Amino acid sequence: MPLRIATWNINSVRLRIDLVARLVDEHAPDILCLQEIKCSTDNFPARAFRDLGYHHIAVNGQKGYHGVAIASRVPFVETWQEGFCDKDDARHIAARFSHGGTEFDLHDFYIPAGGDEPDPEINDKFAHKLSFLDEFRGFLETHGGERRALVVGDLNVAPLEHDVWSHRQLLKVVSHTPVETEKLEEARRAGGLVDVMRRFVPPEEKLYTWWSYRAKDWKKADRGRRLDHVWATPALDSSISAIEVLTDARGWDRPSDHVPVIATLA
Repeated sequence: MPLRIATWNINSVRLRIDLVARLVDEHAPDILCLQEIKCSTDNFPARAFRDLGYHHIAVNGQKGYHGVAIASRVPFVETWQEGFCDKDDARHIAARFSHGGTEFDLHDFYIPAGGDEPDPEINDKFAHKLSFLDEFRGFLETHGGERRALVVGDLNVAPLEHDVWSHRQLLKVVSHTPVETEKLEEARRAGGLVDVMRRFVPPEEKLYTWWSYRAKDWKKADRGRRLDHVWATPALDSSISAIEVLTDARGWDRPSDHVPVIATLA
C-alpha cells in the first residue's frame, strides 16, 4: 500500500492541534513530520495524536522554541535524534520504517531561521545557521548515498530562483542569500539526494510553502518562499509517486505561516 508522508512547520503544535486534525481528516497522511512544535517533549499532546490514530510518536522538544516530532500510524523500527553545533535546541528527529519489505530512514529537520541580518559578524543567529548548514552537509554525507533515506522539514532556505517571489529583491534577505543557497545545495549534493519537489514541479515554475504573516492578503500578494523540502536518496526517490503542496492550508483559521507538503511513497 502507498505510504503518505506529510511534513509541516506547525508553529506551535498545542495551539494548532485542531489544524492537525483537519489535515488528517482531509488528507489522511500515514506519517506526520512536524517542525517548530514549541513545546517540551513531556508536554507534547500525544493523547490527541493517538486519538487521531497516530500511536507511534517520537519527539525532540524544547520548551517554547523549536522542536520536531514524528507521529505515525505505522510502527517504527527504531527512532533517534542528533544534535548540531553543540547546542541542545531540538532540531532533528529520525525514525526507521519498514515498507514493502525494505527499510528506509526518515529524517525530520528544523534548520535555524537565521535572524534578519545576513552578516555572521554582527548576527549570531545567522552565524549559527551557517554553521548548522556546514554540519548538515557532513550529516548527509554519512546518512545519504546508497541508503534508502528521506530528508524532510523546514530547512529555512529557498535555494532556487523560482523558490521565491522575487529572486532579485531577495538576494540580500535571509533565506535566499547566495551563501545560504550555496551551502544548502552543497549539502544536498554531498548526500547524493534528489530535490523531490522539483522533480514534480519544474525549476522554472514558482513553488512556495511559506507566506509571511505580515501580508494583509497573503493570497493576493503571493509573496511566498519555498522553505520546506522533501529530499530522497536515489534508492528511494524512484518510489515516490506524488508530491502535494497544500497551499489552501495557509488560509485556514489561525494558520501556520507554512503549509503541509505530502509525499506519496509507492
